[in-house]
Amino acid sequence: MNKIDVTKRTLGVSFTSNGLAEVLVWAPKAERVEITLNEGNTIIPLRKGEFGYWHETTDQLAPGDTYKYRLDEDQEYPDPASISQPQSVHGPSQALDLQKFNWTDDAWQNVPLEDYVLYELHTGTFSQDGTFAGLEEKLDYLKELGVNAIEIMPVAQFPGNRNWGYDGVFPYAVQDSYGGPKALQHLVNTCHRKGLAVVLDVVYNHLGPEGNYLGVYGHYFTDKYNTPWGPALNFDDAWCDGVRRYFTENLLMWFRDFHIDAVRMDAVHAIKDFSPNHILREMKQHVNELMEATGRKHYMIVELDLNDTRFINPLEEQGFGMDAQWVDEFHHALRVTITGENTGYYSDFSGIAHLAKAYEDAYVYDGQFSPHRNKTFGIKAENNPGQQFIVFTQNHDQVGNRMLGERLGELVSFEMQKLAAAAVIFSPFLPMLWMGEEYAEPNRFQYFVSHTDPDLAEAVRKGRKEEFAAFHAQGEAPDPMAEETFNNSKLQWDLVAQGQHQAMFRYYQTLLRLRRELSALKHLDRKTLEVSCDEAKKTLTLRRWHGNQQAVCLMNFNASPQTMSLPIGSKTWNVVLDSAAPEWNGPQAAESIATGGSEVTVQPESVLVFQA
Repeated sequence: MNKIDVTKRTLGVSFTSNGLAEVLVWAPKAERVEITLNEGNTIIPLRKGEFGYWHETTDQLAPGDTYKYRLDEDQEYPDPASISQPQSVHGPSQALDLQKFNWTDDAWQNVPLEDYVLYELHTGTFSQDGTFAGLEEKLDYLKELGVNAIEIMPVAQFPGNRNWGYDGVFPYAVQDSYGGPKALQHLVNTCHRKGLAVVLDVVYNHLGPEGNYLGVYGHYFTDKYNTPWGPALNFDDAWCDGVRRYFTENLLMWFRDFHIDAVRMDAVHAIKDFSPNHILREMKQHVNELMEATGRKHYMIVELDLNDTRFINPLEEQGFGMDAQWVDEFHHALRVTITGENTGYYSDFSGIAHLAKAYEDAYVYDGQFSPHRNKTFGIKAENNPGQQFIVFTQNHDQVGNRMLGERLGELVSFEMQKLAAAAVIFSPFLPMLWMGEEYAEPNRFQYFVSHTDPDLAEAVRKGRKEEFAAFHAQGEAPDPMAEETFNNSKLQWDLVAQGQHQAMFRYYQTLLRLRRELSALKHLDRKTLEVSCDEAKKTLTLRRWHGNQQAVCLMNFNASPQTMSLPIGSKTWNVVLDSAAPEWNGPQAAESIATGGSEVTVQPESVLVFQA
């Protein structure tokens, strides 16, 4: 394992307590490295160290100064570990002292993972300003809604001002159009003051195409493997030690210097590493070391498409130690249940029977043959607690990767949206909302970029059209380069207080309050869960226990009323929720049912919750 000092930043430019700048860059391909300050007015040669590292300590570089590295007395490039790129991905880097921020969150304790209610958002489209400051203005709204953790899509510097964030090319730099690193620190500090945890989406499986200068410095990429985005990052080939250190220190920086509470790691199945100690496992070991040093708790959440518990099993069981993962299969089973969609990967899912299996087993495919993949797929997740699985009705991928970017509200009825929300929030897993779903935002979330390279911009346009050529009957894919595509993806906050949008917001508030207040719904014990479904009627029953308290959720995915059995014995049960009311004004008045083996009529596309 690489020897890394978890207590401080070492790569790039950092500052000592007496104001000296410490410079360290990994450039094993270079024979000579110099740092040029303030447009080349000052040039400082760096000294060559071991394993391709170049370093120097100087009093000529101060916070706020701009700089580049000159390699072999030739081209000048931004710092691979730059934390600020105020003049775009092609401009000089800016030196900043991250330790100067005045944190006031010493008393903050991360929310226990089992209590997380996540809210995924994109900074650029979440507010009209599209900045961290604009996001801060909505934190009280999110608290009122009932979430306690915001999940921010990637903020690593990307070309231009508009991007989902997965084209970042400076993993350490915070996007300047969002406000830069100081504004992110301010946001996190404010979130902690208001009792909100912050999850940051990070990308360690590829870098974007424009402004990607890492390859001129060192062996960051390998031809051993391919990914959907080109050559893989080099985590196990020759010279991989420098790459592993680079991304591990990046992760530590977010936790240590920005007080981020958790990361969501993009598509870790695309991280290629056959080392004896997988890079994710090594990262977890260093994070454990950091937590021991600081006393703060941090979580590592992964997007994973492998149904492989090795990723989320603890280190002592030879797992990678990831704390939780996104579960796309729950989403797919739910989506097929409520829409009947059966193309692409949805063809693997039968609907409500697979939704019942997702509730019981987390993974739908845990050793069966997958027709879509044409192979046996997955492994059982028998001993992994509910808090290790994050479920959702929609997210940036499941909305934005559709050709037109339609949200769920365009695909199903208003009542079915509510039922889908209940299916997620009452699950024995961690629920995640996608920004705007809680008030039925009608604006689509579409794919957008703002590349400054004309050839690349045209290639992206062409690629998007070709990807959806078979869907020409639905129209054309929106131009990802058009500012209009970005603006049309912004949330419309004036809708929250209007009509059905307000009704939906109140309904989500109620779901989240019930999840907090009913102990049988709050505690994520998968072993006390019973699930039954009727495929013909399209109904599903969840029965959950905690101690001597019980909750039963009766879900009718049919467009007609259904009579469902509620085996209640001699207990008294109270009806606490009926989602069928078109204008939601809160739970129905409680009713008592005390007869054994009752049958209950559940309205179309709705859920009834009973507590005892």
